[in-house]
Amino acid sequence: MAISLTPVAYERVQRFVESTPGALGLRFGVTRTGCSGWGHVTDLARDAREDDAVFEQDGVRIYVDAQSLPLVDGTVIDFGRHGLSETFTFNNPNASAECGCGESFTTDEDHR
Repeated sequence: MAISLTPVAYERVQRFVESTPGALGLRFGVTRTGCSGWGHVTDLARDAREDDAVFEQDGVRIYVDAQSLPLVDGTVIDFGRHGLSETFTFNNPNASAECGCGESFTTDEDHR
C-alpha cells in the first residue's frame, strides 16, 4: 500500500505544511460527490486519527483514513496548472471510470 507525490506535488505540500502552524502533513481521501460517485479530497492534516494509514515521502506525511484507503491505494498525486488555475491531480489505479468533467470516479467495487 502506498500513496506518493510527484516532485512538483511534493514541493507544494511541503511549502503548505511548513507555512501552516500545527499542520502535520497532507490529509488525502475520498467523499461521495459528482456524477460518478467518489471525489478525491485533500486538506492539511491537523491531527492524526486512530484509523489513519500514514505514508511518508522524504519527511512529508500523507494521512489517509481507513474508509478511503481501499479506494485510493496506489494513487500518485501531482500538482499542475490547468487553464488559469493550479490544482492537485490524481493518477488513481482504482478508478475504473471518471465522469466527463473529471470531478468524480467509480471503482469496480461500485459496480458489484
